[in-house]
Amino acid sequence: MAQRIDYDVTPTPIGPTARDELDRLLETLHERGALRLANDLVGANDRVFKVLIDGLSQEGSLNAIQNLSILGMALSRIPPSEFYKVVFALKGACHAVGQYKPSDKHDEAPGVTGAYKMLHDDDLWGALMPIIEGLKTFASQLDTEVDKPITAFRGKPSAN
Repeated sequence: MAQRIDYDVTPTPIGPTARDELDRLLETLHERGALRLANDLVGANDRVFKVLIDGLSQEGSLNAIQNLSILGMALSRIPPSEFYKVVFALKGACHAVGQYKPSDKHDEAPGVTGAYKMLHDDDLWGALMPIIEGLKTFASQLDTEVDKPITAFRGKPSAN
């Protein structure tokens, strides 16, 4: 009786092997100078970290980091649909201001009669009232004293 022959069919290569891709990546990193940079950073890590720590421990850097985190906290409370409306409303307003050209009838100040007519312009008041309400809210928020921003954001005291 004949013995069974064990034969594994090797798959046909359809692309570069992982080793080929790794060699290509390594060569590209070398050509672009990334390997030299990585080696230099690893070799000088204590000096690099000292420069980073010294730079980050200055008052201006700490303020910038805290301000960015406060901005992030504020943005996290704004729903994207509301933020979209505000940003594109500001864009439209800036465009309208930039494109504004006074006509002949608006070249002069409105005078007393013009100001009186403006008091009865419903469209004007409809546009001004949200701005006035926003200014009132802005002014009241400026009067609020905050010891630590994270305390005001979370609503619970933070550790000292």
